[in-house]
Amino acid sequence: MPGLIQESPFKTITVKELHPTFAAEVSGVNFQNLSDEQFEEIVAAMAKYGVCVFRDTGMDDEAHVRFSERFGELDNIRRYLVGGRKPRYDLYELFDAGNIDGDTGLILDPESARAHSNRGNGIFHADSSFNPRRASFSLLRACELPPAGYGGNTDFADSRTAFEELPADLRDELAAHDYVGAHSMAHSRKLGSPAFFEDVDPAAGPMQRHRIAQRHEPSGRMNLYVGAHMHHIEDGGSGREIPGSADLVRHLNAHATQPKYTTTVPWYSPGDMVIWDNRCVLHRAGGGSFEGKFKRDLRRTTVHDDSPTAWGCNSKETVWQGFNSQAKPKHAGAVGV
Repeated sequence: MPGLIQESPFKTITVKELHPTFAAEVSGVNFQNLSDEQFEEIVAAMAKYGVCVFRDTGMDDEAHVRFSERFGELDNIRRYLVGGRKPRYDLYELFDAGNIDGDTGLILDPESARAHSNRGNGIFHADSSFNPRRASFSLLRACELPPAGYGGNTDFADSRTAFEELPADLRDELAAHDYVGAHSMAHSRKLGSPAFFEDVDPAAGPMQRHRIAQRHEPSGRMNLYVGAHMHHIEDGGSGREIPGSADLVRHLNAHATQPKYTTTVPWYSPGDMVIWDNRCVLHRAGGGSFEGKFKRDLRRTTVHDDSPTAWGCNSKETVWQGFNSQAKPKHAGAVGV
């Protein structure tokens, strides 16, 4: 039952479930002197719950990155630093998930190109599914938050349970045809702000391919790997887009994000951190009346997946893309187009 304190199987941490099938708040972690035993229990909790919330971690940027490196090799922002674009932070492993203008330090103009691009983050997705090598864990930390009651929470969806509760005939179809999702960051940007990106054609840019039905190695459960970056579906045997692809994309995403599969994590104070496994959950940035009024400074590290399905159907020689070549002058500052 959600809200109950779980006594086992953990010895060094305390777990409070947030939803009947996934997500938990974890307490009792000594982030300033984290033992191997306690770290392994965090990893085990991640395998079970997919989302773990930690309050008041006391981390700064350097500690955030050091802790993240214990999970594996980290992604970085270097490929996005083109056209004079400069990082907001000293550490390239930190991704900016906030609403602060990197040049002025002020709240981002809601009509700026980056704000339009950020609207795609408000649709359920898996981080880095548009990359040839996908992500395992994302670690998001609060540095500055809007006042309580102004929104800015983060929502999660349980894509393992969503897979298990697909109609049997659809589960069989996904497996029999080895369906593959073709992912593009430009696609989710356009979904989030279609008018602003009306002249961007995601199909004209590169896409990365990952199987839709795949086993989540840490738990052994099957997962529905979908989300807003998935542009279309291909037959795994022929490599051709399947008939009715767009309808099936919409259906699978709608199925996985039904209210019964979702939970909302509120941010209480700077130092709060949420870790999630992109291989078994989807997430989205929650909106609210804070937009254009209050700063929401969140910083994320992203761990490269090292499981057997990390590279999906993509070559390890694929050149990683930071921006889509179709970007127009009005898109300057937008991420993913």
